[in-house]
Amino acid sequence: MTKCLLFVDDEQMVLDGLRRALWSMRGEWEMHFVSSGAAALDALDSMPFDAVVTDMRMPGMDGVQLLELVKERHGNLVRIVLSGQSSKDAILRSVAPAHQFLSKPCNLQELKARLNQAFASRDLLSNQPLASIVSRMRSIPSLPHLYNDLTVALRDENTSLRQIEEIISHDVGMAAKILQLANSAFIAAHGRVSSLHEALSLIGAETVRSLTLSIHVFSQFDRNAATAAHLPAIWDHSVAVASLAHRIAITETGSKHMAEESFTTGLLHDVGKIVLLAEMPKEYQQVVASLDGNNQSFRELEIKYVGCPHEQIGAYLMSVWGLPVPIVQAVEFHHVPSAAAHTEFSSLTAVHCADAIVSASDASPLNHDVDVDTRHVEALGLVDILPQWACFHEEYLSANARNQPSQDAKALST
Repeated sequence: MTKCLLFVDDEQMVLDGLRRALWSMRGEWEMHFVSSGAAALDALDSMPFDAVVTDMRMPGMDGVQLLELVKERHGNLVRIVLSGQSSKDAILRSVAPAHQFLSKPCNLQELKARLNQAFASRDLLSNQPLASIVSRMRSIPSLPHLYNDLTVALRDENTSLRQIEEIISHDVGMAAKILQLANSAFIAAHGRVSSLHEALSLIGAETVRSLTLSIHVFSQFDRNAATAAHLPAIWDHSVAVASLAHRIAITETGSKHMAEESFTTGLLHDVGKIVLLAEMPKEYQQVVASLDGNNQSFRELEIKYVGCPHEQIGAYLMSVWGLPVPIVQAVEFHHVPSAAAHTEFSSLTAVHCADAIVSASDASPLNHDVDVDTRHVEALGLVDILPQWACFHEEYLSANARNQPSQDAKALST
């Protein structure tokens, strides 16, 4: 299906250059070019679009102001800044309304890849109104105590980047936002960033401090108590999956990059559940309430009450935020990796196996939603090694149990 794109730039030469450069896409994209924010809003009101790509610095209404209005009026659009203005302040201003930030001169293959990835994930959704809700999200809410821990740490200028990473590596929402920013062009990373450690190293402590204390790009979950009560179980599960996926990947491949990507993806794999709890709490409460004594699967209950499974929601948000393909695919296919047709070990394999192992011993029914995809593990010859990976998780649980008394004592003293 043809996608409709709107390009906005006050320099006619830039628009003409984009029109020529993207001529080969005319069979897949219907493209419109306007020279002001006001003209863009008129165009958006007159016909449906799938994405808007705008310059940052324009007279009258700049790109950030335009995208703020687009977010409110046309929430389902993919919103991209394409600008030669790459100062830190300009980028930070765009973090809230823009999904992605690309620099001029534009790498057209990168622009095509990012847009097509976002469109593909959105088209999979069986609940398009929910896609609009997800597209409007500025951030994924964090656990209040982790949000507070980060805020306190960043007010102390002596806090190291390693200490900041320790907090963020336990929080799904903050980790996803850091990955989104790290994959913006102004970071000048060589290739897409799929490691939380690498992302924080590229961004730096001062930018994280600005994002948190000045821009307030992170948020804490402040919804009703019944909904919030489910969050700690999801966070504990996500961290456990991330830790086991990291160990599985380093054991099987010896690759630090693969291990870090697997950790990051493991942390984000159930991001769709958090989005649904935040944005559709009543409907998702029905899913949770129906888990006990119901013959329907977790996936069937999600489709029944919210219109689509959580992995589709998570994959769409990660794709529209511009995260690398391996992360998006692992979020989308972490229940059934065989559907992704991967023929060799990847972060998807590590996360799927870790998720299945952790879920088997998880006390929360909210995390009992996956079984080992035997077709996938048999194809990769991994069946016999699954018991060893399960032992890795037992070691993780034992270590956590030993550390728990000291953590409880610390909590009581604060």
